[in-house]
Amino acid sequence: MPSAKIKKKIHCSRENLIRIVLDIEKYPEFVPWCLDGKIYDIVNKGEIIKITADLTIGKSLFNETYKSLVVYNKNLDSILVTNINGPLKYLENKWFFKEVGSKCEIDFHIDFELKSKFLNLLIGKSFDFCIQKITEAFEKRAIDLFKRS
Repeated sequence: MPSAKIKKKIHCSRENLIRIVLDIEKYPEFVPWCLDGKIYDIVNKGEIIKITADLTIGKSLFNETYKSLVVYNKNLDSILVTNINGPLKYLENKWFFKEVGSKCEIDFHIDFELKSKFLNLLIGKSFDFCIQKITEAFEKRAIDLFKRS
């Protein structure tokens, strides 16, 4: 199973960075290989927000849509993403946010497995590069939207 951990400080407030991560329908505008994002349901239970959403990812002839449950815990400043349906056998994606001066430190963990063994092998070879590009895309989005003086 491909997995990765990235810790990075981004010039953005914690609140604004969390808003970017939860704005799933905007992902096609800035996340590499994201072709579509659709939110089906948002349940706000005070300190917990649950979002059911689809993401379509791909490149060239390959594209797949998977449904996920996104849980934002306001008390922990964390977001947990797990798969519900689609080409993923397993997905656990965790975001932790911490305000550090004028920056937000993100601690990002992803662990997943596709149902296709062939695609797991294919993705495994370029996984680190892909995760780095996606992290950079979130950082660039934060700077573009909320650049602090």
